Amino acid sequence: MNDSPLLIVGLGNPGPQYAATRHNIGALVLDELAARTSPCPAHLTVHKRSNAEIAEARLNGRRVVLARTRSFMNLSGGQVKALASFFRTSPPEIIVIHDELELDFGQLRLRLGGGDHGHNGLRSVTKSLGTKDYQRLAVGIGRPPGRMNPAAFVLKPFNKQEAAELPFICDSAADEVETALSRSV
Repeated sequence: MNDSPLLIVGLGNPGPQYAATRHNIGALVLDELAARTSPCPAHLTVHKRSNAEIAEARLNGRRVVLARTRSFMNLSGGQVKALASFFRTSPPEIIVIHDELELDFGQLRLRLGGGDHGHNGLRSVTKSLGTKDYQRLAVGIGRPPGRMNPAAFVLKPFNKQEAAELPFICDSAADEVETALSRSV
């Protein structure tokens, strides 16, 4: 039996100006997962070797490391690689939670491997790990309206209707991670 923890990473950008933006939905889902751990809630602290915020805990009886990147999205791979190396976690035992333009708002998709769909965070993680064979939980944020630049859209806050639905979406995404954990125990 593998004694290495499952590494669950919520992607986002650092700083209060990005906290409520679409690009940070991975970090918001991670907060929901932290509220479900034992001990509860998990308290994230800075991991000196990776500079990510982490908490070691148990989720559904499985040893996990919850991690929130503290670098900008396009540089997040270095922190994921450092954590995977430190905790001796193989890429298939990593779940990266990220925003996804190609899915309707609130739609979820968990899969092993795949392309990055132009997502700079996933591109960085893939390059740093040297493989696409890690799990990804895509959380749909929908396409930008009209001719809005996708890069500008992901950095905008959720609108009022989306913000009202966000707690339910984060809850469903956390459920998806817990279901994946029960399959991998």
